[in-house]
Amino acid sequence: MTGAYKFIYTKLKWAIKFIYQLKFVGTENEPDEGPLLVCSNHISAADPFLISAATRNQISYMAKKELFRIPILRSILYSAGSFPIDRKGSDVGAVKKAIAILNEGGRVGIFPQGTRHPGEDPRSTEVKNGAAMIAARTGVDILPVFVHRKNNTPRLFRKTTVIVGKPIKFSELNYDPEKSGEYARISKLIFDEVCKLGEEFVKCQK
Repeated sequence: MTGAYKFIYTKLKWAIKFIYQLKFVGTENEPDEGPLLVCSNHISAADPFLISAATRNQISYMAKKELFRIPILRSILYSAGSFPIDRKGSDVGAVKKAIAILNEGGRVGIFPQGTRHPGEDPRSTEVKNGAAMIAARTGVDILPVFVHRKNNTPRLFRKTTVIVGKPIKFSELNYDPEKSGEYARISKLIFDEVCKLGEEFVKCQK
């Protein structure tokens, strides 16, 4: 973990918690050691920071390459272990980078929806195959996370809850490399577990 990362998520964690009125549920579910593919729903650009505030270990995220053109933000992103991806095409280099981080025992965050969907029911959104592909090529476990906001709408100083679920063993996904459509099937299974976290949380609030 770099010094800059420690500064952002240790010294400024209180600020992030205050601005987003952060509450955490299920943080004990995060394993202390070992590689993980962290998968979450995606509402706003702040989601990686919110999830990182809820977890104990550094998570590297793919970030759209345009963000790295902003000098100050570029330094923060790189120091936090993030790396650029070209969302307009198939960025093989970014995928290889994610796989390398996981193979070295690190943790990578990915949003199965691919992009932000504010104000939408996550169940109604399209799920991309990236999470399943990376999981299949590394065999790592998946940590499902749900970022809950009222009406799935991001607003400052409104309560936001980050719910951390129990890890999903990759072996439990029954991946068969000989079958077609496996990436799509597994990605949907992963995102289904993500959505269940949010749905169960809402039920408990009633």
